[in-house]
Amino acid sequence: MIKLVAFDLDGTIADTIPMCIEAFKQAVSPYASKILSEDDIVKTFGLNEEGMIKEVVSEDWEKALIDFYVKYKEMHTVYIQPFAGIRELITELKKNSIIVSLITGKGQRSCDITLHHFEMEALFDSISIGSPDRNTKAESMTELMSKYNIQPAEMVYVGDEFSDITACSKVGIQCLSAAWIASLSKMKKLEKENQGYVFSSIKSLHSFLKKEAHLV
Repeated sequence: MIKLVAFDLDGTIADTIPMCIEAFKQAVSPYASKILSEDDIVKTFGLNEEGMIKEVVSEDWEKALIDFYVKYKEMHTVYIQPFAGIRELITELKKNSIIVSLITGKGQRSCDITLHHFEMEALFDSISIGSPDRNTKAESMTELMSKYNIQPAEMVYVGDEFSDITACSKVGIQCLSAAWIASLSKMKKLEKENQGYVFSSIKSLHSFLKKEAHLV
């Protein structure tokens, strides 16, 4: 039985990735040797903002980081909200005494900005943030299992990237692929990598968890 459900943030709880890329491009490009492309930025994913900036900026990365946070906060408008149904799903899990955690590659400050904007600061039982050096999601999952004294079979992770499947595989937990905004080509690749656990809508994920976590 599932006792803990952990969620990714960007691309899973809300469609924030385009905003992250644009904020990074506008704020960090002046400190880089060129105008950063989307591909340049995506290659740094998995690290927190400090690590991402250090990958493309050799000097004044601290100033670039400050400018990024300013731009990132500015770009949070009333139009950027969690995906419909995600808040209700998390609330239902908690009402059924399921532990709900957030595991994100974001840094503390950007995570705080987004959760504050969404009014979701108090919604998670625990929050694990990213590292400037490497993708630490697998480590965060292991720490959560130890903290709450649960087995891998009792935890699932909801994430939208292939790296989430890899992280889950490392520690023996099931990844539930969030594909509600995935392109058809990405959907097919996710199905190949994570067959039977790819969800094209929050409603379908909700139905799965209702059964597997015995929600009432």
